[in-house]
Parts: sequence; C-alpha cells; structure tokens
Amino acid sequence: MTESLWTEVDRYIDERVAPPDPVLTAALDAANAAGLPAISVSPSQGKLIAILARSVKASRVLEIGTLAGYSTIWLARALPRRGRVVTLEYDPKHADIARSNFARAGLSDSIEVRVGAALDTLPPLAKEPPFDFVFIDADKVNTPEYFKWALRLTHPGSLIVVDNVVRDGRVADETIDDDNVRGMQRFMDMLANEPRVLATVVQTVGAKGYDGFALALVTA
Repeated sequence: MTESLWTEVDRYIDERVAPPDPVLTAALDAANAAGLPAISVSPSQGKLIAILARSVKASRVLEIGTLAGYSTIWLARALPRRGRVVTLEYDPKHADIARSNFARAGLSDSIEVRVGAALDTLPPLAKEPPFDFVFIDADKVNTPEYFKWALRLTHPGSLIVVDNVVRDGRVADETIDDDNVRGMQRFMDMLANEPRVLATVVQTVGAKGYDGFALALVTA
C-alpha cells in the first residue's frame, strides 16, 4: 500500500461521487494562484462533511478555519434555504480570497466570514443562536480550545467534526515533540473524557495522505 495508490483510488472515487465542479475548481485555482497552502479537504471529504451536515438537518453551521473557502462552499450548499455558515479565518488575505470564491458561487448571502484569531472571534458567538454543525480545521495547537467552544456553542443533537487528528499516525506517539501533534493528543484526551458527546475517530488515506476525522455527537 503506497500513497500513490491511495491517490489513484481517491481519483477513482472522486470521479464517481464528487466529480469536477466549476465553482469548486475555481476556488482551488484561486487559492493556488494566491500561494495558499494546498491543505483544503479533498472533493470526497468535502462531500462527506456536506452529507454529515445535511444528516443532522443543520441550518446553522460554524467553521473554524476558512482558508480559501473550499470546504465552506460544500457546507453552504448542504444547508436549507435561509441556512447560514459562519466561518472564522485568522488571515485577512485568506478571507478576501474566500469572499471572492463565495461571490462566484452565489453564496455570499449564506456565508459570513469573521476575521481574527478564533479565540477572539468565538466568544461573541455565545450571544447568538446555537449551531447545529461545527467543522474545526484550523491551527492544531488550539484545537482543544476550539472544541471547548464548539461544545458551548452547540446543542444536544449537534455534530462536531474535527479534521487532521491522526497526523500521519504520529498522534499515537506519546514521546513526540511536535506542538501540532501535542495539540491533537490533548484534544483526543479531552474527547475520551467528555461526557457530553458520543464520539469516534475515523482514519483516512488518500490524496491528502494519512490522517483522520473525529466525530462528536453532542448528547447533553
């Protein structure tokens, strides 16, 4: 089993269940042209989070980590009429590119980008209605804090999805000296001891390498 095989299978799957979409392709092209890192979810992963959002009948979605808005577009398209995505982005340049991508997709009215450090932009959300679905895909060091806020900003029945939790398998290395992996290890320990969620982790391989998602259903 090699990464080239994983990538080929991803291509095979994407062609059948997540074929090329002009709007999504343009979003990735804009990100590449601007020199943004190629770390957006894959097409089949984007469709997965859209299916998950729709499965819990989400009408309010919170995304932590916008980048160029590729995953945001998947989520916004999964919402019912008058549904809304609030997406948090640290970098103003990334936010501008994302807004342009949303406008091209015809989704500007459905998506609100809030710029700044997420730990600063999350607290004001506590005064707003709760979210039905949360997708966390930002800096890994602060993932435990983002998860705490996700719990505060949701309700029983909400679903929280966290990306990049496996880190090429390094999450299982208790001796590793890597702040990103350590952040995910702290999050995993938190997940294991959090009585308000029903949670699991799914490992993934594909064009994005070896990683995984955590899924946490809020129960209380």
